[in-house]
Amino acid sequence: MTIKKRIISLFFIDSVIILSSIYACYLFLNPFVNVLTDDLLFVSTITLFIAHHSFAWHYGFYRKVWTYASVDELKSIVKAVSLTIFVASIMQFAYSGDLYVRTLILSWMLLILLLGSSRLSLRVFNERSNKRKSIQASRTMVIGAGQAGRMIAQQMKQNPLWGKNPVIFVDDNKTKWRLEIYGIEVVGAIENIPELVLKHQIEEIVIAIPSLSKKEMADLTKLCINTGVKTQTIPRLEDLISGKITVNDIRDVKIEDLLGREEVKLDMGMIEEKLMRKTIMVTGAGGSIGSELCRQISVLNPARILLLGHGENSIYTIDMELRGKGLNGTEIIPIIADVQDRERIFEVIETYKPDIIYHAAAHKHVPLMEANPLEAVKNNIYGTKNVAEAADKYNVGNFVLISTDKAVNPPNIMGASKRFAEMIIQNLAITSETTFAAVRFGNVLGSRGSVVPLFKAQIAKGGPVTVTDPEMTRYFMTIPEASRLVIQAGLLANGGEVFVLDMGEPVKIVDLARNMIKLSGYEERDIKIQFTGMRPGEKMYEELLDASEIQSEKIFPKIYIGKSTPISVGEMNIILKNLPYMSEKEIKDKLLSLANRKTKKIETEKEEWQKNWKQEGEFA
Repeated sequence: MTIKKRIISLFFIDSVIILSSIYACYLFLNPFVNVLTDDLLFVSTITLFIAHHSFAWHYGFYRKVWTYASVDELKSIVKAVSLTIFVASIMQFAYSGDLYVRTLILSWMLLILLLGSSRLSLRVFNERSNKRKSIQASRTMVIGAGQAGRMIAQQMKQNPLWGKNPVIFVDDNKTKWRLEIYGIEVVGAIENIPELVLKHQIEEIVIAIPSLSKKEMADLTKLCINTGVKTQTIPRLEDLISGKITVNDIRDVKIEDLLGREEVKLDMGMIEEKLMRKTIMVTGAGGSIGSELCRQISVLNPARILLLGHGENSIYTIDMELRGKGLNGTEIIPIIADVQDRERIFEVIETYKPDIIYHAAAHKHVPLMEANPLEAVKNNIYGTKNVAEAADKYNVGNFVLISTDKAVNPPNIMGASKRFAEMIIQNLAITSETTFAAVRFGNVLGSRGSVVPLFKAQIAKGGPVTVTDPEMTRYFMTIPEASRLVIQAGLLANGGEVFVLDMGEPVKIVDLARNMIKLSGYEERDIKIQFTGMRPGEKMYEELLDASEIQSEKIFPKIYIGKSTPISVGEMNIILKNLPYMSEKEIKDKLLSLANRKTKKIETEKEEWQKNWKQEGEFA
């Protein structure tokens, strides 16, 4: 029904109610009076008719969606009717000097009853219709009987297209147990979820407690997905307060929700001061980390962001995304360039003179680099050397190398090449006016090299999900968190540091696979896990710091600092000169030997450090 037709229909219904009510009340109280010849009744009727429609329009009677009527709508009806009767009484008194008080009071009561019933019937009809449709909807458990949970349950009942039929609430507040909210009973506590899922034949779970901490959310999510039931959640409290999203924006639980990592609070004063109205270059800007760095930097009002990358499609994508945000006064400059092209890199940095460079361009895939070691050397070592030396020559303020935990005691060429890249900037930091630093962290969920996209694809095909070894562990963090900490760490540098991000607890890859299978709505009997054995260059577990780099202090929440001793400039130059002429085996042997160079003293220190680290739980 169009809005015009709806207004006409409601206007007609109200007119019939007004006219029939005043005449019915008049006849009930004055059964022997001829209503057709009573002038006062005629004046009162006309007054009521005009006054009601005037106040009805004022209170939006004809614009409201009455199928969702609530107490507020009832209040508006009472106000409009009361004002209408008041105007009619004034007109009666002015016309005859007398009032039909009983008639007016009875008319007031009857009008509220009939008008309210006419509107409420629309809601009752809508709810009955939705109830019939909800029979086919999924039986849903809502966790949290607070305001958010009530809103979600109400929306589910009113919107059958959601396909969710809320049948029970679960809440730890015992005072709510056995109470009903919108006809839905609060049946028990969170710890009882597994039994309640079976008892009430639950098909979906919605977590509706936006105030949960990340750790609490992770624990609750694990409990829910272990029931084998599809689990969804609503946005966190910070997102609701910001106004970006509403409580009705239900989303599927993500693997990130299981990490239980609290968001880091950055020193926004320092970051805005250092980045605002500056020219920032990001190499590898089309990659997972590089593109997220660009997103994070873009909201800090820099003067320019230089998006440098080798792949035109990925640079085009992030360029269009940032331009679509309508950034206030920030110039976005896409640059297609290969970090291996020394002349081009020097030309770009000389032209744009960036204040800060985040060097994220690198080859990161361990098995592929094992098969192509010279490509790791060219991109990770010579590419870093080109960008870093250009930054030194043209007096860039800060240079931040995005490194990896695989640079610690590396058994693979990728990790060794990244460790050598760290050594390059550490040597430059000794004499350069540019502040050089490296930021080292582990795997990021959802990046192109992460196992998460691989597992998703394997699950979508029906399995099997391939895991190298049941005991293999990795550190994980989200791309946004890693990017924010990279920005913060880079601005804390004094020169030559290797910053390490606190990655939390290491996660078993097989546990990650199992959780992803459950999040996808399957069990291991549906999607098998297949162990394939370790691939070339892989480690069973990753480390974040070498013993020679250990410093005890944490300089910022989730940011540690290590300061390792680089090799001499002379030795580095000899290696750099000879690498292109070495065989693949010679390249591997030389870089691995260099990256793992230690003394007996360092090994002893490492054993002592690992013992203390485990006891103190520094990174736990």
